[in-house]
Amino acid sequence: MVYSVTSTVKRGVVALGSAALSLIITLPTLAAENPGYIEDQSRRTTGIGKFYMGREISFVMGHQAAGWLNRPGRIQEEMPDEVVANMKLEPTHVVADIGAGSGYFSFRIAKLVPEGKVLAVDIQQEMLDIVEATKAKEDVTNIEGVKGAIDNPNLPMNSIDAAIMVDAYHEFSHPFEMINGIYNALRPGGRIFLLEYRGEDASVPIRPLHKMTQEQVIKEMGVFGLEWTETLDFLPWQHMMVFTKTE
Repeated sequence: MVYSVTSTVKRGVVALGSAALSLIITLPTLAAENPGYIEDQSRRTTGIGKFYMGREISFVMGHQAAGWLNRPGRIQEEMPDEVVANMKLEPTHVVADIGAGSGYFSFRIAKLVPEGKVLAVDIQQEMLDIVEATKAKEDVTNIEGVKGAIDNPNLPMNSIDAAIMVDAYHEFSHPFEMINGIYNALRPGGRIFLLEYRGEDASVPIRPLHKMTQEQVIKEMGVFGLEWTETLDFLPWQHMMVFTKTE
């Protein structure tokens, strides 16, 4: 079955009024036209059988794997402190950690934005509960948990300076809607940091659907007119791709 959304909704105003009253309603913005999805279980490999721009979407890692997210070896494999340092954040920035999981990156980012905050977004309440428990244990006050949906990060418009997704985007069952929500939440000049295991590199010991090529990511972000600013390849197994909202 093939379905798609082909209309483009732009920022606009609808005026409703009478001789006595005028009501103005601001409509939400869709930054781009949805290329659509294809659902075809006959083509399914190890994912969900749903395809976006030629890519099969993978399964989501459940909260049962929270221990793996905090494994000691992750320091060497993903170099989280170096990743956060390369975001070049300002102390007042508001940063959305999309697919925050147990907060592995959220707590590192929080240290760099003492006058700002981190919005730890996840669709699993169990993950957000882990974040809250860690906040209490470590006395961290500038992280706010946000319960997202599979098709909406639930972020206010023009509310964030940056968003980071670490090994998460390839699992989004509704990638267009999720990036649309992040795009609308970004302030002009805001950046998206997208980390994915390198799909071009067969030696990276990760299942194929849990990797993405740089070419595929740029194609998907290009739907929104996001500017590919740079790719930092200092990580052993991952691309760190940076996209900027230029409007």
